[in-house]
Amino acid sequence: MSLVHRRSLTFALSALLAAAASPCVLAHTRPSGSPSASSPATDQAWQHIVEAFDHRGLPFAIVDKQQAMLSVFDGRGRPIARTPVLLGLAPGDDSTPGVGQRAQQGTMAPQERTTPAGRFEAEPGRNVQGEDIVWLDYEAAFAIHRLRPGPSKQAREQRLASTRLADRRVSLGCVVVPVAFYESVIAPVLGRGRSVVYVLPETRPLHTLFARGAAAPVRTAAR
Repeated sequence: MSLVHRRSLTFALSALLAAAASPCVLAHTRPSGSPSASSPATDQAWQHIVEAFDHRGLPFAIVDKQQAMLSVFDGRGRPIARTPVLLGLAPGDDSTPGVGQRAQQGTMAPQERTTPAGRFEAEPGRNVQGEDIVWLDYEAAFAIHRLRPGPSKQAREQRLASTRLADRRVSLGCVVVPVAFYESVIAPVLGRGRSVVYVLPETRPLHTLFARGAAAPVRTAAR
């Protein structure tokens, strides 16, 4: 058995053991019929992160845009939980300059509603409404946050539960998770200090995520 196959098997076994040991994980694993909880792209990214110690011992998360799934790991690379997410309406791996300000003003064009790819040094914070969130890129108003109350809440809950990936491409660009998942996983793991969030590209090769250069800049949430 090759090293890659052994790594993938270890990852899958660890995920199953974590799910069996934690009611929280069982409650928030993918809904029946949705895409695989652990995609090949997520496995490949996880393997590189752990072997290269790219996360520097911090808790981290991997967002697979092609599967609209978020996976959370502890500082030792052990899987904690996964969940379907809502992502930006428009395909693409880059934020448009000035999009953060337009997002706050509610003047974003549909084609600007992308979820940018990259390696983000994240930190907890609050938005202008005082809601606790996890900032990925403050200038671009890019964050992980819970599903918000409002007229569209029920429709978005249905989108989160949908098996159609296209249904989960609806946000302004942020990574939107179920309320219960945010409060039981995101807040205690990523919301207590620094972390790293890897958003996998959908228009570029996966390896560009780890290239230290213009193709894959390291973004920080620092204001």
